[in-house]
Amino acid sequence: MAKEIIHTDKAPAAIGAYSQAVKAGNTVYLSGQIPLDPASMTVVEGGFAAETHQVFKNMKAVCEAAGGNLDQIVKLNAYLTDLSNFATFNEIMGQYFSQPFPARAAVGVASLPKGVLVEAEAVLVL
Repeated sequence: MAKEIIHTDKAPAAIGAYSQAVKAGNTVYLSGQIPLDPASMTVVEGGFAAETHQVFKNMKAVCEAAGGNLDQIVKLNAYLTDLSNFATFNEIMGQYFSQPFPARAAVGVASLPKGVLVEAEAVLVL
């Protein structure tokens, strides 16, 4: 099966040896999104809530570049540097997704690239 690389200028460019997303068949594997502003490639200001909104905006842009939308995500993995922010993450996620919600894992981690507070990756089925 051939793989198709997904890229959009509406989400941050990859800052390493990876693609924003890879499509294989009707499944799209989205790389982790951190709260970078795609225009400036800098971390958004405003704390955890602002960072979480930017993560979902970036994820939405990649989904759309693949021909899909957030509601077609079947699995989401979230990485938080402080699990006390879980309720805020959950509330903000509810603003971007509608029921039925995707399967999800939320993992506490020691640190993330560029010192951000949150990162999320997903699997999208078109």
